[in-house]
Amino acid sequence: MTTAKYCTAAEAVKVIQSDQRVFLHGSAATPLHLIKALQHRYTELRNVELVSITTLGDIDFGRREYRNSFFFNSLFVSANVRNVVNSEQGDYVPVFLSQIPQLFKRNILPIDVALIQVSPPDRHGFCTLGTSVDIARAAVDTARIIIAQVNPQMPRTHGDGFIHIDKIDLLVEHECALPEVNYAGKVNSAIEQIGKNVASLIEDGATLQMGIGNIPDQVLKNLTGHKDLGVHTEMLSDGVIPLIEQGIINNRRKKLNVGRSVTGFIAGTRALYDFVNDNPAIRVMAIEYVNDTSIIRQNPRATAINSALEIDLTGQICADSIGTYQYSGIGGQMDFMHGASLSQDGKAIIALPSTTSKGISRIVPFLKEGAGVVTTRGHVHWVVTEYGITDLFGKNLKQRAQALINLAHPDHREELDKAVYERFYKKAVSEKTTAL
Repeated sequence: MTTAKYCTAAEAVKVIQSDQRVFLHGSAATPLHLIKALQHRYTELRNVELVSITTLGDIDFGRREYRNSFFFNSLFVSANVRNVVNSEQGDYVPVFLSQIPQLFKRNILPIDVALIQVSPPDRHGFCTLGTSVDIARAAVDTARIIIAQVNPQMPRTHGDGFIHIDKIDLLVEHECALPEVNYAGKVNSAIEQIGKNVASLIEDGATLQMGIGNIPDQVLKNLTGHKDLGVHTEMLSDGVIPLIEQGIINNRRKKLNVGRSVTGFIAGTRALYDFVNDNPAIRVMAIEYVNDTSIIRQNPRATAINSALEIDLTGQICADSIGTYQYSGIGGQMDFMHGASLSQDGKAIIALPSTTSKGISRIVPFLKEGAGVVTTRGHVHWVVTEYGITDLFGKNLKQRAQALINLAHPDHREELDKAVYERFYKKAVSEKTTAL
């Protein structure tokens, strides 16, 4: 190993030039030290395009003084970039998580510089991408220049994330705590009941995919009586730790990666980061493998658990926007919903509270104007709220509407009944009367 590559963050980001495209490592691996150094150069730079999926931490690129310096072209919108993505200083690329690596590899979005965060090199010179391999694997494989923040607190993970120090152009040593995500205090009675309802659908021997949020964690808390569960998921959270320690998640019945939990990235508390550190039972892998439907479907009883912002009475799922306001992204929902539905005895599940925190129904006659359809009504199977469970697969439009009304909050069912009458029956009665 050569020490000539080591430098300060300020020195490292000097290689970034105006009009270049810069990749930002995501989730708990967000290289905040490097990003802050890049932001300090805003007066010297123009039109630097930033691409990333979920990032964590304070990276406010929406500040007025950055207007001509940085453009945030997000591939998945997280809370800390929503304002900039929905402004003239940013935008969003609708894309399946599984296909983002193609944007880099096919030079649709070629990467000039990748800013990443890695674990320290081992005695053989290998660092790892730590908590987030996902699309970062493709980014470092294709970027012209790689700048790495080397952090002793980044766990060394097994899987596809190994990168030799000789492949890194500039290294910046900086120890800091990783961003943490904790949903433990964000639970109400509706979420608790949804967790129980979803858990009742999960069979012994199932291979689980859990999306982001408090619902997946509540589901995991209700699986203590299950046996021989597996994990093949885009994201791993703290909820898996007790189930793995108790042997409930053992991955014995999987067809691929038997005995190992597979994920694309890891986001949780320090306890989770310590748990995955140098743990060969956890494989953090490239997202084009993890989210490949042909891979997902090979594991028996693949069970995908995802959520939504709203669902219309025909089953269309909006999970990425509130009207025209870009809230998150397509992500991997469709990858896993479709993959799970093709698996032997698999289940594709959308779980959501019946209302928002303000009491507005999430089950609606029509999606908001401008809303994005993440999961089509042809792909939706199981839908779960605190009021019950339904399987829309094979149901016609009228049957779907009635099934979903039964899952709605009682305060909104009359209004939804009227919408069904207006859409499906009033027109038919009118046409019949006219014909007579």
